[in-house]
Amino acid sequence: MPVISNEILEVNIIKRGAELKSIVSKSTGLEYMWNADPAFWAKTSPVLFPIVGTLKNDTYYYEGKAYKLGRHGFAREKEFTVTAQTAASVTFTLVTDESTLKNYPFHFRFDITYEVINNTLSVTYKVLNTGNTKLLFSVGGHPAFKVPFVEGTEYTDYYLQFEKKETTGRWPISKDGLIETKPVSLLENTDRIPLSKELFLQDALVFKNLKSSKVSLKSSATSHGLLFDYTGFPFLGIWAAKNADFVCIEPWCGIADSVSTDQQLKNKEGINKLDAGDAFERSWSVSLF
Repeated sequence: MPVISNEILEVNIIKRGAELKSIVSKSTGLEYMWNADPAFWAKTSPVLFPIVGTLKNDTYYYEGKAYKLGRHGFAREKEFTVTAQTAASVTFTLVTDESTLKNYPFHFRFDITYEVINNTLSVTYKVLNTGNTKLLFSVGGHPAFKVPFVEGTEYTDYYLQFEKKETTGRWPISKDGLIETKPVSLLENTDRIPLSKELFLQDALVFKNLKSSKVSLKSSATSHGLLFDYTGFPFLGIWAAKNADFVCIEPWCGIADSVSTDQQLKNKEGINKLDAGDAFERSWSVSLF
């Protein structure tokens, strides 16, 4: 398990899915990541690639042919290779192979770099088109932060606070995991979402094009928390499994299929199109306090 650290943080990542597993503050001993308890949800921070969310009937069409991909794509179950590492950073790489080509007919190199700088962990996704045609893809993060992460505090002591006041709805998710065609009112000139287990009984809160590019996880019962920066990601998901002690803050360049989708990959909402030889890069970060 690769470990990176500095004088403030220690971070653990596994090669399977290049999945972030642990962020610990050295001064306080606080663990900020969910423990992947399989009774609730057996992941901590899966990487979403080459799709985000669910496809209608787990199927998309490209150049007249049908292909199958499960929810969030295949990267989270693949074994990545460590291609660079220092004390404070590590890069994981996944490339096209026979198994990926069966259901994703594109050639790519996908690098994920984790780096600790002071009290911040930065996560960078870099997608390179190594083929001769346009590369169509989505990419995103799904980190689950432990709530409560301070002993003696409760889940409902915590809240999410956006950097700006928002007036926007959430985009409901159908029973098949697809995005409905109209939003439902949620935020009305407010920057705050109080956490409760009931908040996620109808699946994730999905947002499109928020004014904010940062959100904090804070508590009325402790001074400890985190600041999450998702600049450059047009979609954001907030989610927790039923009755679980965590909250996911999910930055997405891509989104699940709409209930009205035509299932053509080139027409999919949020799909990124990358010319041969070009690279796409996005980073999110979490700063702990």
